[in-house]
Amino acid sequence: MPKRSSTVPVAVVPAAGVGIRLRPQTHTVPKALVNVAGKPILGHILDALREQGIERIVVVVGYMGDRIREYLQERYRSGVEVVEQSERLGLGHAIWVTKEKIASVPILIVLGDTIVEPEWRDYLSGPDAVIGVKEVEDPRRFGVVEVRGDEVLSLVEKPADPPSNLAIVGIYYFPDSAALLAHLSRLVERQKRTKNEYQLTDALQSMLAEGLRMRISPVDGWYDCGKPETLLATNQHLLRKVPQPAPIPGVTLVPPVFVAPTARIEKSILGPYVSVADDAVIRRSLVRDTIVNEGAVVEDMLLEKSVIGESARVRGAFQRLNVGDSSEVNLSQGGQP
Repeated sequence: MPKRSSTVPVAVVPAAGVGIRLRPQTHTVPKALVNVAGKPILGHILDALREQGIERIVVVVGYMGDRIREYLQERYRSGVEVVEQSERLGLGHAIWVTKEKIASVPILIVLGDTIVEPEWRDYLSGPDAVIGVKEVEDPRRFGVVEVRGDEVLSLVEKPADPPSNLAIVGIYYFPDSAALLAHLSRLVERQKRTKNEYQLTDALQSMLAEGLRMRISPVDGWYDCGKPETLLATNQHLLRKVPQPAPIPGVTLVPPVFVAPTARIEKSILGPYVSVADDAVIRRSLVRDTIVNEGAVVEDMLLEKSVIGESARVRGAFQRLNVGDSSEVNLSQGGQP
């Protein structure tokens, strides 16, 4: 663990998003608490920050904020503060509402819906602001930086004609929060919005125009959790790093898998790439490349590339057949081909 000092930044984790692309999961669970590889997305982020010696973390909540507060009180009882973003007015606004918590200190911003594996030393100290980036094939879907060497020249949000293929991945470091907060306050005071939101990229572009130096730091590990297919891909990656569970009588485990201690698995085959949360029950099923959330029940099923929500119940029916030669058996619904 890195040595703690007065220069260790305060971390700000915006976690107020709704997560529309993850519905129906996010109808009842905030996006930051969606489970992946044995713990919520937010848990992976906070644990990574703690491993870097960061002692103060400010989490910004909004949608279903009470659920996030309960989770933090249960799992992270010290060093984590909560600020509410009462209106969904964009990422810049989410940072701005933390101003009383982060005034005139180094800050590290890590988005609460994306898991990154950066070169942490680039984001924990130094005289320059730092923006995490990754090369992508189609940068038009992202915020993009224009660079000279490692120096940031400009930032563009979802450009039709990208100046580079370097996408902004959602991790930023500022050696002093004062300049950032001043430019965010200017946006809010002047009601300057882009697509009806106060954009962090607008504040950063304004800072660049006034001569503040920013540089990039490439991020190899960038795992999006915004859609079911990317959530499952992230689950695959993270499961390769978790300890494998002890053998379960009557159950075949094909690693990598995660099975919470309070989950009950009976007469099933799990894996590869299966994550089973607390109090989930799986009986007589074959499950692979799937996330089963807390309290869910899966019985008599063949599941693949699936996400099963909290307390959901999924039941099927296995068949036993004795079929003669030259027969045709149709088990589809209604007997139709």
